[in-house]
Amino acid sequence: MKKIILSLSVIALIAFSSCKNNESKEKETEMEETTMEAEPSSEEAKSDQQTIVDIASGNDDFSTLVTAVKAAGLVETLSSDGPFTVFAPTNDAFGKLPEGTLSSLLETENKEKLTGILTYHVVSGEFMAADVVSAIKDNSGSFTIPTVQGEELTATLEGENVILTDANGNKTTVVMTDVDASNGVIHAIDAVVMPKS
Repeated sequence: MKKIILSLSVIALIAFSSCKNNESKEKETEMEETTMEAEPSSEEAKSDQQTIVDIASGNDDFSTLVTAVKAAGLVETLSSDGPFTVFAPTNDAFGKLPEGTLSSLLETENKEKLTGILTYHVVSGEFMAADVVSAIKDNSGSFTIPTVQGEELTATLEGENVILTDANGNKTTVVMTDVDASNGVIHAIDAVVMPKS
């Protein structure tokens, strides 16, 4: 219970942070890296943390996502070592889908399509918000992200917000960043992104 409360507290704090804080986080990270040799490895430090699925399951804002992950049979995959970066749609994001879309996707005969959509939100490797912002800036304002599904997302900046554009040209905003898990990181988004296939 303490872990869930702690996770929710961390999520609440992160939700009110802006991308500007990432600049100071980069400096902190550089300082931490210089002292890393004297401390336990990040793998050891993360061993006590919850997985991506554990964190999502403990947050009511991700209940629809958790239901979809279970229906697609992806719980074991997203609980494995990873690391993964998950752009996680909130319940409100799923609510923006056309009426009947979600219930249709959750039907057994649509498992493959649901799996494709969910894995389109997953990137292999752990990429914190500062990494994404740096990649956008280093690539003339637009960075292409290959997903586990096989298609790509395009990350750009609008003011301080990271915007993801899917293969169909639809956009979503990253609304919460850097929810750290034992096997990666979660960034919450306000719309569901869709692959072409």
